Amino acid sequence: MSKIYYKSQEEIELIRESSLLVSKTLAEVAKVIKPGITTIALDKLAYEFIKDHGAVPAFLNYGGFPNSLCISPNEQVVHGFPNDYVIKEGDLISVDCGVIKNNYFGDSAYTFSIGETSEEQKKLTKVTQECLTLAIEKAVVGMRIGDIAYAVQYHAEQNDFGVVRELVGHGVGVKLHEKPEVPNYGKRGSGIKLEEGMVLAIEPMINAGTAAVKFWSDGWTVTTKDNKPSAHFEHTVAIKKGKADVLSTFSLIEEVLKEKS
Repeated sequence: MSKIYYKSQEEIELIRESSLLVSKTLAEVAKVIKPGITTIALDKLAYEFIKDHGAVPAFLNYGGFPNSLCISPNEQVVHGFPNDYVIKEGDLISVDCGVIKNNYFGDSAYTFSIGETSEEQKKLTKVTQECLTLAIEKAVVGMRIGDIAYAVQYHAEQNDFGVVRELVGHGVGVKLHEKPEVPNYGKRGSGIKLEEGMVLAIEPMINAGTAAVKFWSDGWTVTTKDNKPSAHFEHTVAIKKGKADVLSTFSLIEEVLKEKS
C-alpha cells in the first residue's frame, strides 16, 4: 500500500499555483458556457488556456482519457466525455479540471446551472456546495478522514439527497491521485488522522435521488441509476492547524457568473 506523501510549504505553494490555474480555467469556461455551445468547444477552450499558461491538462491521456476536462451533464455524475452534446437551458453541467504545472497537480470541479433550473436542481447545487464547505471545516490537524466524510454525508442526507459511495476524493500533489482516499460518507472519528503537510482533493458528488450509480461500458462515464441529476464541487485543500488552506477558489467563477446574470 502506497504511503501518504507530506508536502513542504514550498510544495504547497506550487500546488496552489496549479490549483489557481484550474480555477482560472473554470472561470474561462464560465465566460462562454450557455445554451447552444457544445461540451467539446468548452474542452478545446480549456486545453488552449492551460497550454497558454505554461501547464499541461492533467486529465488528457490520464489512463486513456481523451480530453482536458471531464464534463458531465445532468444525470452524469463524473468523468463525462466532452463531445457534440449541445448545452441547453435548464441543464446542470459539472466541469472537473486538473492541471500539471512545475510538476505539481491542481484539481477542482464546479457544477454550472444553465439558465433557469428547477427548484430541485437549485437545492441540489446549493446543498452540494454546502457539503464541500462543511467538509473543509473539518480538514484541520487532529481531525480524521471520517470527520470530513461524515460532514458531507450528514448534510446531504438531511436534505434527502444520495451520497455517491463508489467514487472518492483523494490526496493530490506530485500525482493526480495520491493516498489517502477521501470518501463522502463515513463515521466521525474514524480513518487516518489529518496532519500538516497533507493536501487533499475534497469532492462531494451528490445525487438528487438515489445514491446508486451506473458505470458505462466506455470505462469512464458514471450516471445516477434513477437518471435524476447529480452535482459535483471540488477544492484542493492543504491541512493546517485551526483552519484549512483552500488552494483553489470559486470566487473567479462566481464573479464571471455574476457579471453574466
